[in-house]
Amino acid sequence: MAHLDAVTDLLDPPVFVVTARAGDGTRAGCLVGFASQCSIDPEGFMVWLSRRNHTCEVACRSAHLAVHVLSRARLETARLFGEETGHRVDKFARTRWTDGPHGTPLLADADAWFVGRVEERTDGGDHVGFRLTPVAGGPEGPAAQDRPRALRLGDVLHFSPGHPA
Repeated sequence: MAHLDAVTDLLDPPVFVVTARAGDGTRAGCLVGFASQCSIDPEGFMVWLSRRNHTCEVACRSAHLAVHVLSRARLETARLFGEETGHRVDKFARTRWTDGPHGTPLLADADAWFVGRVEERTDGGDHVGFRLTPVAGGPEGPAAQDRPRALRLGDVLHFSPGHPA
């Protein structure tokens, strides 16, 4: 792992909150550090969820996931979705949210979001990858000079995760 750490220790990637709703109505969401655009044409985004995470269990039964961008001003929302586990806590009872496209929970504190259709699930060892095709998004982003700084890994490293990776 030291070889990979030499590179990743230099990075400070964005973090996201991913939410899901399974067909039986079960909701889940978690803070995600492994996610990135993976295709331009067609549009694609890859999200990696830990197999130990309640959100992964629900996402494996979901046709759509929502990916939320939070600004640094929303650190407490990130803490809720990063430090608590849906195995013990209803995170949605502790935050403002609405039903979004395809019934996917959307967080009111998000500075931007998109809902993606799950196209493929990929075995990634201790994580499962979900390749998403965006089908809806919002809100319209502010002009570049007015954009808040997105929450990054360095902003949340002090969190105590609800589950080990």
